[in-house]
Amino acid sequence: MKCDRAWLMLRRLGVLVGLVSLVGCGVEPMADLDAFMAEQREKPSGVIEPAPSFILYEPFAYAASVMRSPFDRSSDAQRLPASENNALLRPDQDRLKETLEGFDFDSLQMVGSLARVSQIWALIKDPESGIHRVKVGNFMGRDHGRVVRIGVADLAVVEIVPDGTDDGWVERPRTLQLSEN
Repeated sequence: MKCDRAWLMLRRLGVLVGLVSLVGCGVEPMADLDAFMAEQREKPSGVIEPAPSFILYEPFAYAASVMRSPFDRSSDAQRLPASENNALLRPDQDRLKETLEGFDFDSLQMVGSLARVSQIWALIKDPESGIHRVKVGNFMGRDHGRVVRIGVADLAVVEIVPDGTDDGWVERPRTLQLSEN
């Protein structure tokens, strides 16, 4: 009997726990969320900006076929007669190349100058950080540039470059300023 009574008490306790848990589930779990949403609905709604106006695209017809190619010689240059000086002007392909002729002129920097009695040299730094001493008459750059004048803060070079004709050449002056760094 005691067993039956204990069993009955245990069973009643289980039923009571089950009822309490069911009552707890009966409370609406999202009451706070519903209250927030109701509050938001009561506020006045915002104004949505209108979509930006659409700018109509105007197509552009590019007709370059009627124009001169930038790689062809201009008609003005074709009409010019070859001058005698330009006909005789050409780089000496047989001479030995100097060290600085292996670099682009724009990659070279003048870093200083040296003077002794009547001779002046320019100190030129190549892209590989080598320092070279040049004097008037030396060559530098890939376009057959010959040093024609050396000053304290600059160096003048005359390059011989193709003029766009089959076998024509022109002289192009260039300068190299003393570098600050």
